[in-house]
Amino acid sequence: MERIYDNYLKEEIYIQNYPSGLKAFVIKKPNFSKVFAGYCTHYGSVDSKFIHPETKQLIEVPDGIAHFLEHKLFEEQQGSVFDRFSKFGGMANAFTSFKSTVYYFLASNNFNENFDILLDFVQNPYFTDQNVEKEKGIIAQEIRMYQDDPGWRVYFNLLQALYVKHPVKIDIAGTIESINKITKEDLYTCYNTFYHPSNMIILVCGDVNEKEVFEKIEKSQKITKYQSLIERVLPDEPNYINEKNIEINLSVSSPLFYIGFKDNLNELTPKETINKELTMHILNELLFGKSTKLYNDLYEQGLINQNFAFDYNCENDYSFVIVGGESINPKKTYDVIIDYISKYKQHGINEDDFERSKRVVVGSILRKFDNIEKISVEFINSYFKCVNLFDYAKEIENIKIEDCMKRLNEVYSYNNSAISIINPV
Repeated sequence: MERIYDNYLKEEIYIQNYPSGLKAFVIKKPNFSKVFAGYCTHYGSVDSKFIHPETKQLIEVPDGIAHFLEHKLFEEQQGSVFDRFSKFGGMANAFTSFKSTVYYFLASNNFNENFDILLDFVQNPYFTDQNVEKEKGIIAQEIRMYQDDPGWRVYFNLLQALYVKHPVKIDIAGTIESINKITKEDLYTCYNTFYHPSNMIILVCGDVNEKEVFEKIEKSQKITKYQSLIERVLPDEPNYINEKNIEINLSVSSPLFYIGFKDNLNELTPKETINKELTMHILNELLFGKSTKLYNDLYEQGLINQNFAFDYNCENDYSFVIVGGESINPKKTYDVIIDYISKYKQHGINEDDFERSKRVVVGSILRKFDNIEKISVEFINSYFKCVNLFDYAKEIENIKIEDCMKRLNEVYSYNNSAISIINPV
């Protein structure tokens, strides 16, 4: 067992490696009443094509299968896993992202009982031809629901506009057509490949005894043999965007919009990835934060409201800036933002604004460590990017104004951007 104490953040983490390749982490949170426990696989919606680690054959499975697997794992021969958690007061859930699938529970009491259930059900899939067919109807209904969800549509339409080939442009749940192709055998192939311990981690965050947690994990393990790394097969994504504008009509009271800037700087070392993310977060704050001239001009013109927001999504093989919200005139807002950025590049970044934005980003990083769920989800996402979450707060001191100026010129351009709009019916 390894112990790491971060002097800067005053955070303590314990790490245990198992022969199967499984890694377990305990983030100690003394005096926190709630505990988060997650069983996580490095397997998300973009992993639909891969080289099988044993047969070395290229496998291609239908889109949406990672999310389908997430649904099916909660079903057991004797009923639903949720019923078992509810007996001990555990609030269980799961989510599938582009890059990972996470099963977790939150509990204030009966941690051991809830943890036993988590360790058990994730390792015991129960797929039959009948229950797979039944699930297709349930997930198809979910996909239809998302098709009517304006927030979901405006987001995925933007990704469709930004990306030409990368599977990040495909809905995490897949399509009704793709999920209808999924078989019991497909599910077992993906489960046996991506749910191998060497591709998974277990994270517990809270006021727990780390030794007892690691012993419990060790006793629960069904697979002890190591599996070689999985080779994911992704298409070569061109640097240009796919479409400039995607516009649809839905039942909304006010137009919704997302503007995206495609970032083509990917496949970096962990330290470079952290620096890139921090630089982009500072830049977003400099350009779109509530104290900026742009924000206040847009607000005073009535082009945005309090729902205006921005973010930077960064993975090893794709990354993009997203800006948006509600607007009475999304296209005019787009023009104003592009024009503002063009002038901003000419004037350069003000030193005081840079330092202020840096402090805002530091504050947002530190606040996450007071929230059990946020720190857990951020830790999982960072781990699967081969990045240490604790390094962000320290590395930000190394970000210079010149780094931001360089990235400003590289990423925020009209040619790199696209807009997705939902208009009222």
